[in-house]
Amino acid sequence: MQPIVRTEQLCRNFGAVVAADNITVAISPGEVVGVIGANGAGKTTFVNMVTGYLKPSAGKIYFRDRDITRLKPRQVMRIGICRSFQIAQLFPELSVLDNLLVAVSSSDSAWPHFLKPLKSPARIAAAEQVLADYRIEGFRDTVVATLPQGVRKLVDIAMAMVSRPAVLLLDEPTSGVSVEEKFAMLDTIMAALRGAGATTLFVEHDIEIVERYATRVLAFYDGRIIADADPETALNDADVRRYVVGSQIHRRQVRE
Repeated sequence: MQPIVRTEQLCRNFGAVVAADNITVAISPGEVVGVIGANGAGKTTFVNMVTGYLKPSAGKIYFRDRDITRLKPRQVMRIGICRSFQIAQLFPELSVLDNLLVAVSSSDSAWPHFLKPLKSPARIAAAEQVLADYRIEGFRDTVVATLPQGVRKLVDIAMAMVSRPAVLLLDEPTSGVSVEEKFAMLDTIMAALRGAGATTLFVEHDIEIVERYATRVLAFYDGRIIADADPETALNDADVRRYVVGSQIHRRQVRE
């Protein structure tokens, strides 16, 4: 199967600091890839390079065999790769629906999109469909600043998906979300992404989340990938245990 995203010998230096070192990886359509590693291991640098927010010092990035290494973030988004951020990028003074409408307007391929009415029937219908996909239609008219953290995360990810991208990268989707909320939130997100047929990469520190939702794990250490395998194999790798997860016993293994 042809990879949907592929990187070749991807490197990124910040002066003498090597943030990414020879990252070569191929992601197949439909995969759910958990990206793990300690702070500073290179996870977010990798995501930022794939999505155009950071240019590599060397190497190539391909989307469906198209070289996208030098594309800007908006260009990357328009070809089908979107992302969410660790801190939700929302307009707190606007309602949930209005936030979705802004995202729909930004993803509109017609030009100039800013001359079109924000609340056209077509845009409202598109926004309401995304609200339904992420089960947040009950918050349609709620001002974002008043939302619980878990719902804010859902809104942020829903905004990233309005253009129906082929690939979605999530930066710590459970960051700041309570233990009580995280599984229900991730169940909703993963169901919506499966329904959209999106390939998913998510950066996550919560190993229980990685075990439960990932079909594959990329483990980073010191700017390098030290393991690339199914969750059970990757999380039990000696280097991953030493540098990433420590000596903790995985909860899934305890339950079984």
